[in-house]
Amino acid sequence: MESPSRLHNQIAQRSLISDMAVQQGAPVTGREYGPRLPNLLVRCKQWLAAHHMTLMAIADTPHSIAFGSAIGIFFGFTPLYPLKTLLSILVAWICRCNKLAAAISVTLHDVLIFAMPAIYYAEYKLGCRVLNRPARIKVHSWHFSVHDYLSWGLFSKFVWPALIGSLFLAIPSALIIYFLARMLVTRARSIPEQAG
Repeated sequence: MESPSRLHNQIAQRSLISDMAVQQGAPVTGREYGPRLPNLLVRCKQWLAAHHMTLMAIADTPHSIAFGSAIGIFFGFTPLYPLKTLLSILVAWICRCNKLAAAISVTLHDVLIFAMPAIYYAEYKLGCRVLNRPARIKVHSWHFSVHDYLSWGLFSKFVWPALIGSLFLAIPSALIIYFLARMLVTRARSIPEQAG
């Protein structure tokens, strides 16, 4: 049986090679992805595969890794875009779960950055419906800075409804990710024990 540090080093090397290939736009050798995919999807798939291996190699309990991943996914859906990574790491620290897993999971939404404006708008409309408010037809700018989050007028008109609406996506997604990540980490750790 290989030592955990050696296994971690091997996975880190694979992840580094994969990340370098993604940055250069070259496909990762030794991996078959089936039919030819568009370059953007190939890069997304390589990024997900590399970070999946990073999550599997974290030296912590499956519960801690899964809980950190769930916290990261939860904050990824919130409209607190400039604060989501800091908040996920802070909440992971408070809950005594894995902060690295939370940071990796919250960056998963950066892979889907092209879809996030539509998701934020849907969350805003859902939040307006829940709060029984009319949704604004035109929003002139969705580019908010940290100072804008502290402005009560902007917060109550846009951020609060979007935050309420995001709970309907964030909570179920976090629960699914928790159980899925816990199952995957437990299964990945039981395979080397069975082989040895």
